[in-house]
Amino acid sequence: MSPPTTATTERTDHDGGPSALFSITGVSVRFGGVRALSEVSLDVAPRQVLGVIGPNGAGKTTLFNVACGFVRPDSGRLLWKGEELTGLRPHRLASLGIGRTLQGLGLFDRMTVLENVMVGADRHARTGFASALFGLGRGARDDAALAARARRTLAGLGVERYADRLPGSLPYPVRKRVALARALVGEPELLLLDEPAGGLAGDEMAELGELIRGLTDRMAVMLVEHHMDLVMSVCDDITVLDFGRVIARGGPDEVRRDPAVVAAYLGEEVGGKAGEGAGEGAGREQRGTGE
Repeated sequence: MSPPTTATTERTDHDGGPSALFSITGVSVRFGGVRALSEVSLDVAPRQVLGVIGPNGAGKTTLFNVACGFVRPDSGRLLWKGEELTGLRPHRLASLGIGRTLQGLGLFDRMTVLENVMVGADRHARTGFASALFGLGRGARDDAALAARARRTLAGLGVERYADRLPGSLPYPVRKRVALARALVGEPELLLLDEPAGGLAGDEMAELGELIRGLTDRMAVMLVEHHMDLVMSVCDDITVLDFGRVIARGGPDEVRRDPAVVAAYLGEEVGGKAGEGAGEGAGREQRGTGE
């Protein structure tokens, strides 16, 4: 399959303007007769945390999958640093400078924590990590450099002591940090996070929020999440989806007070003192819009 290409494109609102690192513009996606996304646009600026929220079935997961190259939109464009991406696929993200984590973690159970993280550092190697696994040649010096890079990243997340363990033997919050380390070790300019707070306790979520804010000194973050307390505390701007459409965008205070957002969450206060009653789809049924 051909790699993604770039082509200069005319700029409009949410179209890779001078302040945008990554843009999604006018994206629509259908699954059979169901419209999962309809003319969705957003921009992620350098060193910004952009949150994407919405009730169950709003289209958040579909949008994340479009951004990662798992889903090809029926219409619309993706832009990286103002240039259009064509044919984006997940395996090309790292070479562009984009890291990602998934809800399912995606760790290799038969590889150590260190080896899992080294996979994410592959773009810094002279010979790919996969080639080395199959004995296709990578020098000891290259191995050592990647291992050192991976250990530094694990140490920065407080989990270096697990480097020689297998992921399946570790508590879930530790595995979440290992998955994050694998995304960070490649030193991306943009980090895509899909519900990183899932399965975490309150104190662990607070630590995650501090970690995400700390990343903005060197990268931008696009955060898809349904824990409103986390979103409201870490995001600079928020895009709200409902029924596959953008119904609001702005800073946390603007979004919290937006009547359309309040209505989408059944009148519950969005981002209350502890995010209570603002979890994704509180009291709403899954509506089959591609999530």
